[in-house]
Amino acid sequence: MFDTVLVANRGEIAVRVIRTLREMGIRSVAVHSDADVGALHTRLADVAVRIGPAPAAQSYLSIERVLQAAAATGAQAIHPGYGFLSENVDFARACEAAGIVFIGPPVAAIEAMADKIRAKQTVMAAGVPVVPGRTEPGMDDAAVAEAAVAVGFPVLLKPSAGGGGKGMRVVRSADELPDAIAGARREASSSFGDDTLLVERYVGNSRHIEVQVLGDAHGNVIHLGERECSLQRRHQKVIEEAPSPLLDTAMRASMGRAAVEAARAVGYTGAGTVEFIVDADPGGRGEGMDFFFLEMNTRLQVEHPVTECITGLDLVEQQIRVAAGERLPVDQSDVSLDGHAIEARLYAEDPARGFLPQAGTVLGLVEPSGPGVRVDSSLAVGSVVGTDYDPMLAKIIAWGPDRETARARLVGALGRTVVLGVTTNAAFLRALLTDDDVVAGRLDTGLIERRGEALTTAEPVPFTVFAAAALALLVETEPAGPVVDPWDVPDGWRLGEPAWTVRRLQAAGGEPVEVRLRGRASAAEVQVAGGVVPARAVRVGDELVVTVGDVTTSYAVVHSGGTVWLAADGHVTALREQERLSSSAGAVAGDGVVTSPMPGTVTVVRAAVGDEVEAGTPLLVVEAMKMEHVLTAPIAGTVAELGVTAGQTVALDERLALVTPATAAEQQEN
Repeated sequence: MFDTVLVANRGEIAVRVIRTLREMGIRSVAVHSDADVGALHTRLADVAVRIGPAPAAQSYLSIERVLQAAAATGAQAIHPGYGFLSENVDFARACEAAGIVFIGPPVAAIEAMADKIRAKQTVMAAGVPVVPGRTEPGMDDAAVAEAAVAVGFPVLLKPSAGGGGKGMRVVRSADELPDAIAGARREASSSFGDDTLLVERYVGNSRHIEVQVLGDAHGNVIHLGERECSLQRRHQKVIEEAPSPLLDTAMRASMGRAAVEAARAVGYTGAGTVEFIVDADPGGRGEGMDFFFLEMNTRLQVEHPVTECITGLDLVEQQIRVAAGERLPVDQSDVSLDGHAIEARLYAEDPARGFLPQAGTVLGLVEPSGPGVRVDSSLAVGSVVGTDYDPMLAKIIAWGPDRETARARLVGALGRTVVLGVTTNAAFLRALLTDDDVVAGRLDTGLIERRGEALTTAEPVPFTVFAAAALALLVETEPAGPVVDPWDVPDGWRLGEPAWTVRRLQAAGGEPVEVRLRGRASAAEVQVAGGVVPARAVRVGDELVVTVGDVTTSYAVVHSGGTVWLAADGHVTALREQERLSSSAGAVAGDGVVTSPMPGTVTVVRAAVGDEVEAGTPLLVVEAMKMEHVLTAPIAGTVAELGVTAGQTVALDERLALVTPATAAEQQEN
């Protein structure tokens, strides 16, 4: 067994791998970029080594720097986690050349499966069914367009390298092909360093089901059942569970055998996942369904905890033991599935803004616990969430003896999850898990898109939350203890009787709300929307207990940078003091101002000052956390202002461009 293992990753997966290394008594080495100085994974590891600046290409994706860190710390093996170098065949080769064990499959297996074109050809030869499409290597744009027309719309453009939904585009007509091909290549090149594309038939109403496999160097390959990963947005998984509510015993065995055959076809060792797409009758229960090989991930999956919960196996430990030459501790007949587990991915994103990535500093944090609840997280108070890396912050997992118990536990756990300072998708995840079809197990990859606003529209902020924010600000400004000196009194008081103090607070996407307070926080009156009610607020430990009228609620509260963050009952609200709002934040589409919907980097500028544009004409492309967002002209007119260039970093709500409408005379001429 190894004495020292370097973890070539960051975030929650680095924390998770380090935890198993510690349990196994193995010394752990963390690596970090300048953006991750002091991050949780660096504090938990036995040793932490800086490997470069924030851009991943100069740090986490630098093979040379990772290997230098391994040599300097005496690491005998490297665990790559997922993403970054985990499926990079050059990295696996470099480890071998340096005499360091790569905790993953052999180079030949990575080569066969990392390239989706070769992967499809390999499993077809093994008798595994594949999605119809065109997989010739080296297709240029014209060939990709020709293949799309031949396959028939809608089609799916997919990068041959990498995974995780990056670079995928659904194309529904020939008119969409040029922009879709260009965008897919650009994103694939940025994420994987390879812009090769393949074309597949798009199976819209489908189930995404994957099978976990384990293999050792002694010829043993087994599967550990399947995971249902159909709840997705932009081809990115959101909720995963094991086992799938769709499959019966026969279908499970059939897919398991196909997965094992795919793994055997490439001499696979370690933990891997064979992904399938199931073209299922919505009313079916597993009989007569067709399933197709989608891809094989030659690494640990983000959603591996649900398999661990129902099998009792630590997959990271098995990876390490297999890499050290040990045999698998179980064979197929020993594998049994106990209960049900569901995982939710907590992202730094704003569902109400189309799931755009968010950034900030974690000002307050509560992670849930309880029966059957597991949290894989890299968060800590003070953690800085930037735009350099993937926006996933943590995974909340719940196990139960049956699916409904696991689902209910996860809903409750998400309600107890509090992240202040960074907008997350926690409320969206709770809404999704309580959707009628999700409760019933009627899942498919298009469900989230069909539900649309029903899942993502933020509910109006109750007046009690505005009142609580105003009381929290009052508590901050009040002196401790009773007022003794009549001339040394808190702001808002006057001799004789308390006067009204006015606060103007604004939630994202809403209008400013005026809150009037008088009295001390321990005995006040509050006026919101015309009514006056008694109110009080007192600190109890880390929480602010607020009573408005007859209702008492405990809030986690943080005030920072002109924003009051409050969390209660599964809802997190950020209220900005109106006088501190930036002028660009209030811009609306109708005035021709184009602002950045997320912090990120301008990658493409498609317009110039003086251009005549129609409403909806693409002007700019902003990228953050490996996701592109095309900004379009809000109105028809002339580009009067364009203050950014490609490569420039921009902030959330920063003004980027201005389109002025045509004058009445110009409109008459047209």
